[in-house]
Amino acid sequence: MQAALDWLTKNHEAIIGGLSNLVAVPSISTDGEHQTEIERTAALTCDMMREAGLHNVEAIKVGNSLPYAYGEWLDAPGKPTVFLYAHHDVQPVNYIEQWLSDPWKLTRRDGRLFARGAADDKGAISAFLGAIAAYRKTSNQLPVNIKMVVEGEEEIGSKNLLNFFELHKKKIQSDVIVVCDTENIEVGLPCITYSLRGIVALMVEVTTARMPVHSGMAGGAVPDAALALNVVLAKLFAPNQPLPVPGFYDSVRPLTDKERAAFRKLPWDDAKFRKELGVVPSANFAMETDTGVYEQTWRRPSATVIAQEASTIKGASNQVLPTASAIVSCRIVPDQKPADVVAQMKAYLEANPPYGAEVKVKQLGAGCDWWMTDPNGPAFEAAMAALRNGFGRDPVGIGCGGSIGFVGPLAELFGGAPALLLGIEDPASNAHAPNESLHEGDFKKLMASLVHLFGKLGAM
Repeated sequence: MQAALDWLTKNHEAIIGGLSNLVAVPSISTDGEHQTEIERTAALTCDMMREAGLHNVEAIKVGNSLPYAYGEWLDAPGKPTVFLYAHHDVQPVNYIEQWLSDPWKLTRRDGRLFARGAADDKGAISAFLGAIAAYRKTSNQLPVNIKMVVEGEEEIGSKNLLNFFELHKKKIQSDVIVVCDTENIEVGLPCITYSLRGIVALMVEVTTARMPVHSGMAGGAVPDAALALNVVLAKLFAPNQPLPVPGFYDSVRPLTDKERAAFRKLPWDDAKFRKELGVVPSANFAMETDTGVYEQTWRRPSATVIAQEASTIKGASNQVLPTASAIVSCRIVPDQKPADVVAQMKAYLEANPPYGAEVKVKQLGAGCDWWMTDPNGPAFEAAMAALRNGFGRDPVGIGCGGSIGFVGPLAELFGGAPALLLGIEDPASNAHAPNESLHEGDFKKLMASLVHLFGKLGAM
């Protein structure tokens, strides 16, 4: 193991070079216009897998899916098989004027590595392969068997991933799952995520007329669909209180006293949090009274208006608008059921419409369920010890307000295999936002932790 750790130190710049090559390809999956680039990152990832020492490397598609990169090393008979997941697709570059450097060129600044995809999730590809290469380039062996899948559709909902898992069940069957696509709550503090919120999206459509009419002739008489929509959405406005949706919280699993005490021991800096998220000075937090941000975002449900449309500002005309729509994104928690949430929100938002307008609420997409596991047992003990070795600091268990829909189904597919979600981002990483970055020091520590983790899992 020490030889592998020494190799990481000596070859850090080469690993950074590999990450630089990955982020240089704009593998954006969200707009349907970068198929060529996604094919290139899949091929590049396969090349990097081969260079790190994996076998049977190939790019795989499921029907018309974007490509997955797959590689394995199975020369440790009798040892556990570890499944590694990452994704090579990225979000688009938004608010380009706010970027301080080229988003497609890895740039070192203030101890961080800036580029789109540096943290989410091409850094994880490089971290996994760095740890694998550290063993293969020194002893030519690994202490565990490895199966690694790098997806090309994560940023568009992993729409083919569960089918991929089912089709290749035997090929990918493993004993332990490791994912590096979550957060450390502060730089230098290693975190293992043991709960994820799920997500349900709803389309809210309001209709007041069959066509737009001149606002001078009918304004004040014909009901305004845009205004009606905002009245409907305002029913969700409940500052510092639970959402007033009947039945919404009936099945929400309460925190245990142990969890609540653990959350409140975690480091917290209110001013730093506001600054990192860009909250304007006058704005108050919306969380429920006597609930901290960790509890609110990890274990309480939420509803967020993520899109709203009635007319474009550029094409605005003096008209009373006949239709308006919005997307409401609901984050759900243990033990809420997605179908129940849809029904509850539909009944609440459609009831008593302003002006008697037609209000229709329907689910968008399949959504994904929440996930939670018991962070105990040999695999979690190995992960905690590995992170302690790699970071030189005791790790903590945390929740995540986001969703990684495949974790639960994959763990079930593997017969209840433990899933270890290790942090690679931190609050300043700005995943999906301008100036996305990866903390270089934590990147080094994560790779060292993975070297320790492979060793400790191999000794189980």
